[in-house]
Amino acid sequence: MRVVRRVVLYSRPGCHLCDEARAVILEVRDRVPFAFEEVDIETDDELVRDYGVRIPVVAIDGQERFEIAVDAGRLARLLGE
Repeated sequence: MRVVRRVVLYSRPGCHLCDEARAVILEVRDRVPFAFEEVDIETDDELVRDYGVRIPVVAIDGQERFEIAVDAGRLARLLGE
């Protein structure tokens, strides 16, 4: 049985870098199956404090792997492509 990996994108509305990161993540998901969740940091003061100047931040299975930009090839490799 294959374990489904979980990718979380920490973002905020109106963030063009977040839009670019989301597009890369969804492109990779077309080739590699994984669960995807997007978290709007504006909904929580603690998230704003933790991620405010670093977004977008991408975590895979709870471990931060990308900040500011997402590399499609590296993301696919990390997910086991």
